Amino acid sequence: MKDAAYRRGMKKRREVLGDEWVDRATRNATPFDTEFQELITRYAWDTIWNRKQISRRERRMLVLGTLLALGFWEEFRLHLRAALESRDLGEGDVREILLQSAIYCGVPAANTAFREARTVLAAIGPRKGARAARPKPRR
Repeated sequence: MKDAAYRRGMKKRREVLGDEWVDRATRNATPFDTEFQELITRYAWDTIWNRKQISRRERRMLVLGTLLALGFWEEFRLHLRAALESRDLGEGDVREILLQSAIYCGVPAANTAFREARTVLAAIGPRKGARAARPKPRR
């Protein structure tokens, strides 16, 4: 039986990434990487994602920007799809994250991110009721 941190982490991991992805990752775990899967479930998904200081939406934005900056495109697509499907982020939000990242992470990284985002957006299709970017008034 897994400990409480693992169970909380697995619950959050499923909320954020979806059952299909988590089931596949769990099913594909081998004796070689099972301990790694348990580690990220406890620490990334419980210790970090369950913190209350910032919202899940804000965490999603940070994750996308970080993955873009590091060039981890498989993880970028995974988190982008999950953010859009959960409606934590909308297409307009993603555009703003990528534009911001173009300045701070570099145009080539943002160029790749836009291409990856277009692929994800095309795959999931139009999102009725998807959250749009909320522009703030300029001061």
